[in-house]
Amino acid sequence: MSKITFNTERCKGCELCVSVCPKKIIVLSPEINAQGFHPATLSDPGKCTGCGFCFYICPDLAVTVVRERRAANE
Repeated sequence: MSKITFNTERCKGCELCVSVCPKKIIVLSPEINAQGFHPATLSDPGKCTGCGFCFYICPDLAVTVVRERRAANE
């Protein structure tokens, strides 16, 4: 299981993360942050695989990926 979070105040809505998401679940929020940008958000968090593409491409370090490790017997 993985969880992606976006620091909405750091995000400038460049859409680089949107373009690399293999599941196409990253979208720009209709909300506007303090900088006047539409930050990235997930449309369907349950479909996220935690691949990390969004994390690696983000120039503003606005993406955090948390992956849970599976137990050895799973």
